[in-house]
Amino acid sequence: MTQPRSYPTRAELKRRPGRLAGTSWELFTSPSAGTPEKIDDTTRQRAVATVRRGESFGLDYSIDAFAPGMSKTREAPRHHIFGNHPAHRDDYLDGFYLQGSTQLDGLRHRRSDEVGFYGGVADEVIIPGTTELGIQHWADQPIVTRGVLLDVSGFADAQGQPLDHEAGAQISFDLLQDTLRWQNITLDQGDTVMVHTGWSEWFLSLSPGQKSRQRDSGKATGLTQSEELLDWAWDSGLSVLAADNFAVECLPPVADSPFASSAPNDRGMMHQEFLAKLGLPLGELWRLGPLARRMKELKRSDCLLVIKPLNVVGGTGSPANATAIL
Repeated sequence: MTQPRSYPTRAELKRRPGRLAGTSWELFTSPSAGTPEKIDDTTRQRAVATVRRGESFGLDYSIDAFAPGMSKTREAPRHHIFGNHPAHRDDYLDGFYLQGSTQLDGLRHRRSDEVGFYGGVADEVIIPGTTELGIQHWADQPIVTRGVLLDVSGFADAQGQPLDHEAGAQISFDLLQDTLRWQNITLDQGDTVMVHTGWSEWFLSLSPGQKSRQRDSGKATGLTQSEELLDWAWDSGLSVLAADNFAVECLPPVADSPFASSAPNDRGMMHQEFLAKLGLPLGELWRLGPLARRMKELKRSDCLLVIKPLNVVGGTGSPANATAIL
């Protein structure tokens, strides 16, 4: 078995010169590859070995599930069916926001206020029809790896401290680490971590009016912004970080976010660090509840995971089209 390629730690990334400081730029075969390139053939073979039962779980919600959702701009698509003759049917969508439901954030989704788009790709290149940093890269080379489900919701419940989604629970780095220890999880380079918070199932259980009020509050459960979290995500070798909440990280960002000055347009969110600097894609609004419950029954936390975004050339994001196989 070949040894996985070695990468600098995030602390070492911070010591890179000039615009490269704190970035993974130039470490992968192309800027569009990003951290999924940490998955090699050995990683995929190890992931396939996790399949012991053959049970499969689709991890996407319907494309109109989050309408209304937390976004004030993304509306539900309108589905049209037509026929050219009595024996024919065809259909199309209007107003289809590619990140309106379960999604994978591509490297075009955020630029850094400090250094721009990932890899130094110029702003004027990020337009329809161009290929640089487009989501199609991971459609051409689907992300196939070991998925590890981190059941933060299950751990919080077991401690008698369930997450308060209405208040926008802030999931600290310590809580994340406590959950890893509780589940006895060891991560390998190339793994995708899926954080189960229970937020999506909670949100979808609300009435339309309650959903709108939650959106207007601006509060959403998620990971708290911290340097420790970014160190962990990069140094653990993650290929993708996904969650079942709106933005992976909490909203609004914590008042003492270390990124308040470096990401003013994002109010101190980590999206710029993940996407524009580290090249690490984020999965949002994943349907993790059924998978989490089945994994709890089986007393396991890993699976074969396949992520195949839509082949939209130059797309900034896409439905995840994610499948877990146990």
